[in-house]
Amino acid sequence: MKKILLVPALLLGTLAFAQDYNYEVTPVIGYNIAEGNLNLDNQVLYGAEMQYNGFNSPIKPELSILYTDADYENSTISTDIYRIALNGVYEYGKFGMIKPLAKIGFGYETIDKHLADNRDGAFFNAGIGAKVPFTDAIALKVESVYMLKNNNSRLNSNLALLAGINFAFGPKAQPAPAPAPAPKVASEPVKQEVTKAVALEKVMEVKAAEVCPPKINLHINFKFDSAEIEQESVGRVNKFADFLKCTPDYKAKIIGHTDSIGSEAYNQKLSQKRADAVRNMIIKDGVPSDKITTSAKGETEPIATNKTDEGRAENRRIEAELTKN
Repeated sequence: MKKILLVPALLLGTLAFAQDYNYEVTPVIGYNIAEGNLNLDNQVLYGAEMQYNGFNSPIKPELSILYTDADYENSTISTDIYRIALNGVYEYGKFGMIKPLAKIGFGYETIDKHLADNRDGAFFNAGIGAKVPFTDAIALKVESVYMLKNNNSRLNSNLALLAGINFAFGPKAQPAPAPAPAPKVASEPVKQEVTKAVALEKVMEVKAAEVCPPKINLHINFKFDSAEIEQESVGRVNKFADFLKCTPDYKAKIIGHTDSIGSEAYNQKLSQKRADAVRNMIIKDGVPSDKITTSAKGETEPIATNKTDEGRAENRRIEAELTKN
């Protein structure tokens, strides 16, 4: 079955990875491998996993519910086993079509028939897995989850191999919209002598050239998972603000970027925070707010590889885009 499910996933290699929706639900089926001294046969598992992506954090909360009807070894007796767990899920950067994940958490197990010293109790679990997309909001999800339980003064373990179809839904995280440009107001023509207007314009251009700094670009970098402007970058932001204050015919768009560590939705929000931080500093320096807009690109436009620390450091940045009226 797993091989059959992987075929359409590979055929859909041109599809983009699923965007981060607020909610994910995954009905799962799998196989539970029980430790020998539990005296339980290995059995099929059924269940569901529910994940919430709305928090601005790379760790996503997940609720997992699993059920199995297990037979005791060398016996005609079977028992219902229910497990419920609360986990933290971390999704790594993309590797081709595959998005690896890891999770860790705690849960509680109830056993219908308490034979062989098996008891209800809390357990620790940790797992690894991956998602392979079919569409924007549907993906194959596979996992291997190790569960460790203190069972009547002895440690026992189970290994669950799970597969399911992951459904994502709910609103997508969107960057804050850029402020609308100020409406153009038609001005009444002013009658004046052409020679005087030309002379006055040339005088203003000469004065502006004497006072205003030359046209500059702005590009600063940030620390990992931070939107705080480093002290070494403050001077560059101030110089850029001075240029904008002195040149009323220029406007700027501040574009935020991140590396690929963390989920796409989290990086989208982080890049918006970086752009907003620079915009706020420029406005604080005296530049009118309608001259500065922002845009968030998240991890979508790297300028260096995300496979090295140096490359990721280059990608954690903002850039300024100047336009002339």
